[in-house]
Formats: sequence, C-alpha cells, structure tokens
Amino acid sequence: MVLQTGDDLGEVTETVDYNVQASTIAAGNLFGSITAAVDNNNVLTPGHVKPGRRRVIQVYAKGARVLDGSFMTQELNFTMHSSESSLSSEPLAAASASIADPYVLLKMVDGTVRLLVGDHSNCTISVNAPALFASSNERVSSCTLYRDRGPEPWLRKARTDAWLSTGIGEATDGNDGSSHDQSDIYCIICFESGKLEIFEVPSFKCVFSVEDFVSGSAILSDDLSHAKVAVIGVPDATTVSVKKEEANNIKIVELAMHRWSGQFSRPFLFGLLNDGTLLCYHAYCYDGSESNAQCAPLSPNASSDLDNASDSRLRSLRFCRVSIDVSSRDDISSFTRPRITIFNNVGGYEGLFLGGPRPTWVFLCRQRFRVHPQLCDGPIVAFTVLHNVNCCRGLIYVTSQGFLKICQLPSAYNYDNYWPVQKVPLHGTPHQVTYYAEQSLYPLIVSVPVVRPLNQVLSSMADQELGLHIENDVTVGDDLQKVYTVDEFEVRIMELEKPSGRWETRFTIPMQPFENALTVRIVTLHNTTTKENETLMAIGTAYVQGEDVAARGRVLLFSFSKSENSQNLVTEVYSKESKGAVSAVASLQGHLLIASGPKITLNKWTGSELTAVAFYDAPLHVVSLNIVKNFILFGDIHKSIYFLSWKEQGSQLSLLAKDFGSLDSFATEFLIDGSTLSLVVSDSDKNLQIFYYAPKMVESWKGQKLLSRAEFHVGAHVSKLLRIQMLPTQGLVSEKTNRFALVFGTLDGGIGCIAPVDELTFRRLQSLQRKLVDAVPHVCGLNPRSFRHFKSNGKAHQPGPDNIVDFELLSQ
Repeated sequence: MVLQTGDDLGEVTETVDYNVQASTIAAGNLFGSITAAVDNNNVLTPGHVKPGRRRVIQVYAKGARVLDGSFMTQELNFTMHSSESSLSSEPLAAASASIADPYVLLKMVDGTVRLLVGDHSNCTISVNAPALFASSNERVSSCTLYRDRGPEPWLRKARTDAWLSTGIGEATDGNDGSSHDQSDIYCIICFESGKLEIFEVPSFKCVFSVEDFVSGSAILSDDLSHAKVAVIGVPDATTVSVKKEEANNIKIVELAMHRWSGQFSRPFLFGLLNDGTLLCYHAYCYDGSESNAQCAPLSPNASSDLDNASDSRLRSLRFCRVSIDVSSRDDISSFTRPRITIFNNVGGYEGLFLGGPRPTWVFLCRQRFRVHPQLCDGPIVAFTVLHNVNCCRGLIYVTSQGFLKICQLPSAYNYDNYWPVQKVPLHGTPHQVTYYAEQSLYPLIVSVPVVRPLNQVLSSMADQELGLHIENDVTVGDDLQKVYTVDEFEVRIMELEKPSGRWETRFTIPMQPFENALTVRIVTLHNTTTKENETLMAIGTAYVQGEDVAARGRVLLFSFSKSENSQNLVTEVYSKESKGAVSAVASLQGHLLIASGPKITLNKWTGSELTAVAFYDAPLHVVSLNIVKNFILFGDIHKSIYFLSWKEQGSQLSLLAKDFGSLDSFATEFLIDGSTLSLVVSDSDKNLQIFYYAPKMVESWKGQKLLSRAEFHVGAHVSKLLRIQMLPTQGLVSEKTNRFALVFGTLDGGIGCIAPVDELTFRRLQSLQRKLVDAVPHVCGLNPRSFRHFKSNGKAHQPGPDNIVDFELLSQ
C-alpha cells in the first residue's frame, strides 16, 4: 500500500495499490543517486518516487517487483539453485531483505542467501546465488548490507593493502555520475553456529571473520589475521561440535552496521539476540606488529593460502564492545519483522530506533549512545523517517494495534542526557517549587540579583537606626555613589502549555525590599465560618537586614480564581507579620502549621483570620515540616529531628520521640512501606538516616528515643525529599499497595531515589553487593563499602544497622 500525505498532514490517503497476494517483506529505492537516503530493512518508504531513474523495489516472500511510480516494470520469482532443483520443485521463499542501492540481499527460509543485482543501464534486477554458500552447509541466522560511503570510505584504512588504495582517483563509482562520494558495499552475515563474517559485494570474498560473535566478547578481531598454527591447519572437530551445541539455543536474529556523519566517526555494528539483548560494537583501526609475528604457519600450503587470503583482508579492523542499557529481556524469536531502524536526522538527532514489544530510542550524541525508552503507544511494529514541507525531520510508526502515527520529536528537549531534559529559562535563581494540581500550575520562588546605588539601598532600609549606623561608617561622599547588588525575591505562577511545550509565567507576586521568600506550599484549610475546605497557596518569608536587627517575617495566603484571565489569577486573602523567619508551612487536618524561627504554631482558618490553637517550642530553628495523618515530623537546624502528634480533643501538640544526637538537618520526609512508618533525614555531612518509632523496645528509653533503621552516605547534600507512591510489585507473596518511594534532589545537580524492598529481595541483593565490592573496579578508587559508611565528622555517633543496598554498585 502506498499512502500520500495531504498539504497540511490533515489526512493520509491511499493512492496506489500494488496488489500483491502476499505480505511485503521490504520496500526501498533503487537506481537513485548515491547520496540519496536509502531506508534499509524497512517496510515503510515515505515520500514520493522522484521522476527519472529512481525505482521502488518491493520484496515479498516468493519474488520481487521493480516499480516506476505506480507502474510495474519488472517482476522476478525466486527459484531453487540449479543443483537443488531436483530435490524440490517448490519455489524458495525469502525471510528478510536488506537494501543498499543497487543490491538487495535476501535471507531465504532455508538459511541460504541470495543477492539481487541491479543494472543501472536498463533499471532491471537479476538473481545471483553466491557459490560460496551453495557448497556450505552452515545456515545463516541473519545478514545485512553495509554501504561504506564518503569522500574516503572508512573500512579501506583497515586493509592490509591500505597504503596501495590511498590516493586512488574517483573513478570507482562512475556508474552513478557522483565523482566525489566513493562507496564500498559489504555484506555482514552471522551463521547459526555464532560465527560472523564480512564479505565484499558482489565478489563475496571474505575480508573479516569472528568465530564466536554471539558470546559478546569485549574485543572482536579478524580470526585469520592473527590465527595460531592449529587454526590454519585442520580445525579440531570435537571443539567445533561442542561450540555448536552451546550456541544452538541463542542466536543473532538481526544485524545492522552503520557509520553516522561527523569528522571522527567510525562504524557501529549491532547484533540483536533472540532473548532481546542488543550487542553493540564500535570499530577502530589497530596498527600492531603482533599480527605478523603470530602468523608463522608450518606447512607451505597454509602459508600460500594465508598470503592469498590476507592481501585484502581487514587485518587492522577491531571492534570494541560498547555497553548499551536496553532492558528488553523478551523472547523475540517469534517477532518476524525487522526491529532495528537507523535514522540520520530525526529532529536534528541521529541514531537507531529499536521496535518491538518495548520500543527504545538510541541517540548517538558525541559518538556515544543515549538510550531513551518510548513508553507510550505500546509495541511498535514498523518505523521510518519522514521529511517534507508538512513534517520537518519527523517520523512515522505503526503500533501493534494497527494505528499509523506521523510525529515529530519535541524540540524543547535535549536528549543528550540520562533522561530527556528541558531547560526552562527563568533569568533568576529558583529556590522552591510546588504544584497546584487542580489548575496544573507551578508556584515557584525565584530571586533575581539587582544592582542598586548604595545611597538608595541605605535610604530604603526598614530600620532607620541601622541606616544611620551605616551612614556614619561611610564617611566619604564618593562611597555613596557606589553600587550594591541585592537579591529581589518573587513568587511566579508558571504553567506548561501542552501543545507547544513552552513554559509561561501566568502571574508574579513580588516581595517587599529585603524580604526573602523561604517557602511556598499548596495547603487545604477548613474554613470554620463556611464549614468548607479551601485550597490556598501559603508563602513564608523573612526580612534579611543583618545581625543587628531582630528577625521577623510574614505569612501570606493567596486564593486561586477559576477565570482564565491572568490579571486576577491569584488574590491575597491574608497577610500577617510574625516574630521570626517563617521557614516552613504545612496543612494538618484542615489547620495551618507554621514554623516561625524556634516556634511551631497550629492555626485554624476563619476565612479572614488565622487563630492559634496550639504551639510547640523547637530547640533552635525549624528547617522543614512534614505531615502524615495527625503525625508531624520536623527537622531542626542543629538538633536533628522531632516526632510529634496532634490530638484534636485537648488541642495539643505532644512530643512522641526525638533523635538525641546532634545533626544539622537539611531535609526530612516520611517513608511509608505498607503499615510501617519511617522517618528520613539528610544532614550537612551528606548522609541520609532512616529512623523509626518503637515505644515497646527497651533501647528506645520508653519511647522517647527514635531508633536507627538504616544509614547511608550519599556523597552530596540532599536539599529536598519528595514522597511518590510506588506501583504494586507483581508476583510477590505480600503485594503491598500502600508503598512510597522518596525521590531526592542534591545541591550538585543529582537526582536519586530511596525505595523500600521486600525482605527476601533485600537479602539476595545484599549478598550480591558484598561479592561485587571485590569483583567490580572501584570508581576513582572509592571502596563502596567504606565510602557509603556514615560520616560523623568527629561527632559522637553510634553506627546503625546496614539495611540499605547501594543500587549504584548493583547496576554495574
């Protein structure tokens, strides 16, 4: 079926039906210019067939057709090789095809290969059965064609006679009329025994062979170029049979080789195993003298054979294994369609797309791979690129449900990263972000440095005595003309526009001079007047005026309007000054909990006023507040964490337990695993500690002391912990539904996660981790066991239990 896109991509219409009574195996272009993009291994061929010499080749099981637009110019049926024709009269069927103009390589269902050779003069094709494979009884498991093109084809450098071929004139490809772009075509074949061989096309002279490709060795090199004496003589029959039996269950089902553009680019070789593993190799040239030294055969016949065979072999070619994290462990032997599609420009990126049950994008960025799984739309059965006026640098794919989609990669994202990343330009420093789910808005604290004249800064000081004090110090009049940089804070309400992917500022709430916004939260408060719940935005601020002025701050409450107008999106409903910096706010069962310096107050909301109903005195200064049901966790700046409970009947905040150690808290959060509640805190020494409340245990001093459950040295300051619900784990004996993980951000720009695991899983992973400490090379010489120990920085600390597994180590 040939489909045509309309002028605005509004509809896709069927224009031509080639009417073959069989399924198409491959379609592509032949007899085009040498620089035309050929989409090999693909069923979808986008765009129009250009007039002139260009033809469409369509391969189906029993034959192939050459088409000029919608007109068929040639039809070819595949028949048995002449020596086998007496055994069976049935025509031979093709299983897969690879196209590299003017050749089409076919893998037949009986494990042999055929080559369709195109004739440029009359635009026809003919079948060629390589004699090399007719005599061999080895079955081919997969094969592909590779066009080594460019002003200087790369694989020529790896030949033994490379010094002869350099500087050859551009007469190698006179047929196409393109004098600058030389190209060689190679055929890569993997046999069911696991052996990989590279042949020149169309002569089918073997130039490179690897005996056991399926095992995924770290380095691949040509077996013949540095073969030992025993290999050049008669191979040992017993070892070959054992190898064949071992490799029977695992085989390569698809091959691909490509060299992307770029000054220092080298070819990549990909092999897809039937268990879903993707082998990836990067080619390089190795100029070693040992290849000549090792080849000292004893028999004169072997010597002459070797000399004849190796004059054009790729003896300097090596392949280095590249680890590529494609987590598809599915049996794909039943998946007959090609899965690897190579693209040269989709949204400005190049790489390959891996179709099948778990589609994955593999982007080539700076000669290394970035792997991004595609989680939407389920399994994908066909993929190709599309570039025309309506869809610039786009793509087409077909899902397993039969939907055809024409798409573009979102241009706002940078894919040269562990995750696709979009940078939002703020032109300021972000300090805290929260999310308002009802209207999909993101309130954000931002500070912008502003340069002000010094006399303007002094005159705007809130405290007149402080201003006079500074003016007395500044005796020289010229000093008042100097400039001073101050941070001006504001709360921006931002929104992500769905179709364009751009972030827009809907509303801005400026702070007063010298006022820093410290916290912003979306809170749900119970209005005692109307008896209804209200969703408000609470902001806590602090005035920063030096050490001589008593600290003070403000609590601000804003309500959101339903209108689309940005001018009245938020409205201030409450503002009150407090006797301390308001460092944290939270909603507790319809009440507002405010941490103002060393005091925590619980307030009820009347609709216009906050009335204090309970309070608790913290030791020094509260840095964070977390709520679960009626439990409160807060972190103190120097005195670790405190665990409180709120009782509605007596209107009291009572202390349940605390950590008696001295700890500079950075962030706190609850960790929930089923019915188990844990308390997590990060500190200034880059540690994470997990505590639990157990009043019945003796060592908890009748419940006053929080007990340590686990501790871990992260190696970075954790500034924020975010609780996210986990999906239920399938297949476990106890499927816990109420399970939360903590995603955390660090001050050096990292993202991490703490997640609860089952006891049995934990024991297995922990014993594996102990082995890996000795088995895996240490990064920067850091022993994982000692590096992950709790760092107390000279303070008294009793070590906690070893109940955390290091996934950074396990993932290696």
